[in-house]
Amino acid sequence: MSMAILVDGGYYRKRVASVYGVETPRETADRLYNYCFRHLKEKIDGKDVRNDLYRIFYYDCPPIDKIVYHPGTHKQVDFSRTDTKQWAEEFYDVLAHKRKVALRFGEINESSIHFQLKDRSLRKVLDGKLAVSDVQETDFTLSMQQKGVDMRIGLDIASLSFKKQVNSIVLIAGDSDFVPAAKLARREGVDFILDSLGRPIKENLSLHIDGLRTCDSQFSSRPDKKVK
Repeated sequence: MSMAILVDGGYYRKRVASVYGVETPRETADRLYNYCFRHLKEKIDGKDVRNDLYRIFYYDCPPIDKIVYHPGTHKQVDFSRTDTKQWAEEFYDVLAHKRKVALRFGEINESSIHFQLKDRSLRKVLDGKLAVSDVQETDFTLSMQQKGVDMRIGLDIASLSFKKQVNSIVLIAGDSDFVPAAKLARREGVDFILDSLGRPIKENLSLHIDGLRTCDSQFSSRPDKKVK
């Protein structure tokens, strides 16, 4: 039995940071790699089954490196010099050198990059509980739109299924946008497993998968926590 494991990188990194806190790039890369191998062992009809790894596909967007105006501080933020960019580049480098790992990168829509008020801060402003003059830098969050990540995941699912390259696919994600790809894989006889890393999924997604499986009890037992 051959298995491909597809990872929505943005979703995975946010979930891991929420549960395990801040880690070094190597720690996060090693955690992901070891976690994927745990999926190869499963129990079917009471029998232990060991799958062969076809490949781990990791999907993400490269870190931004442009200068963005921050309305809270009235200053320009140069993301080419941030620790976040350095962390991401080191993480991708460590992951790329691991055996049977393929990185797939989308793009960031540069015109969409901007700072915006967080939802809770915006509600406070609208409710009159927070004056505009009292808005702090921490009330803002960076907003951007990815391009091409979901498309690459869908294309790889279709290719793996049509070419009969694998018997099963594990998708580590939490987005219902993958329903058409999941349905296609199942029609082609591929066992399609979703790993939402312990988060509940939408009903329309649960109807079109062959199973929901998370291999680390920490994801299921611990709620999200903020990373300072």
